[in-house]
Amino acid sequence: MTLPRIDHIGIVVADLDAAIARFSALLGGLAPQRRDLPELELRIAEFHTANVALELIAYDGAATFARAVMGDENGLNHLTVAVEGVDAALERLAPAGFRVQPGFPRRGAHGTVAFFERDRATGVLFEICAHGPGAEQP
Repeated sequence: MTLPRIDHIGIVVADLDAAIARFSALLGGLAPQRRDLPELELRIAEFHTANVALELIAYDGAATFARAVMGDENGLNHLTVAVEGVDAALERLAPAGFRVQPGFPRRGAHGTVAFFERDRATGVLFEICAHGPGAEQP
């Protein structure tokens, strides 16, 4: 059996530059990869460590769709699991009670993505993403 892979942990921040400085210091001076997603009104900085990526997310403007999906609270926001194919994963997860949010699956910051409704049992917002062949890339 292949072990599942956590793709990244999403963290919503109010001040992206201040958050980058804190994480960079904590991670020994590691520099993030930065990108803007103007169509979603998001600015993102990703720190790739040996075992997981940390995604800092700052809303830029109203970010109406992103706020509807991820909420307004700063701090730990979501856990993303890498999958081979989003459609197959959605079929597999539906019987377990995972309900995909409206507007998903769609192209996202990490290929083809799908956010689920916030999990009642854990309070965690789950996302799946497919980077591989056939996955849409941002």
